[in-house]
Amino acid sequence: MNANAAQRDESPEQDAAVNPAVNPAVSSAVNIVVVSAGVSDPSSTRLLADRTAQKVVDLLQASGMSATVGVIELGPLAVDIAQAIVTGFPGERLQAAFERLAAADAVIASTPVYKAGISGLFKSFADVLDNDLLIAKPVILAATAGTARHAMVVDEQLRPLFAFLRALPVPTSLFAAPEDWGDRSLGGRIERAATELVLLLRAGVGRSIADNAWAGYQHQFGGNATRAERSVTDVDFSTDLMRLATGGRR
Repeated sequence: MNANAAQRDESPEQDAAVNPAVNPAVSSAVNIVVVSAGVSDPSSTRLLADRTAQKVVDLLQASGMSATVGVIELGPLAVDIAQAIVTGFPGERLQAAFERLAAADAVIASTPVYKAGISGLFKSFADVLDNDLLIAKPVILAATAGTARHAMVVDEQLRPLFAFLRALPVPTSLFAAPEDWGDRSLGGRIERAATELVLLLRAGVGRSIADNAWAGYQHQFGGNATRAERSVTDVDFSTDLMRLATGGRR
């Protein structure tokens, strides 16, 4: 992926704008967020996500839309994720990752496969996400493994996970074993998945679903979803009931 399309640093402020002047009618760039659970350097999991993100950017540009690509690397957040699972509260860095996902227009989720299952790091990250954080967001699902025997893990494990989160995974999932990197068909699958994502974005399907059906979903109180209507600041602690609940007297 070239330097104009994405940065390898997971800090929010280092997102790179991709040709924002392509279409002056577009008020803001499409915000794509890559979530990579790869831990090696270089990481084939990250490489697959980068190639996919670049293709999405290229297709968006061809349709007259601009894009930014941000990256959430889960490896550096492993301790933060573990602490959030134990305490129930995210630290500052993990909270920043949640906010970045909440603001995303589309997500590319990429994980390695270990022993016939998705990365425990990736699953742990999903476990601490608000259930309504990804509602109606288009997602490309991707995985890498050391053998083609794991090819079905994406559809058997990632797809049900994102269905539970009520995201919109595109029909084409991506998988790459070592022998796939030299096979031209991998590029074809990446282009097909990227095309599906871009068509969802151009049609505004996810945004329309959220606009028209948001109230019908169950939401987490004070959650990180950008449309969350209530937070702890909305609670009136001065009422008799709240004073009693917090140990006070009427």
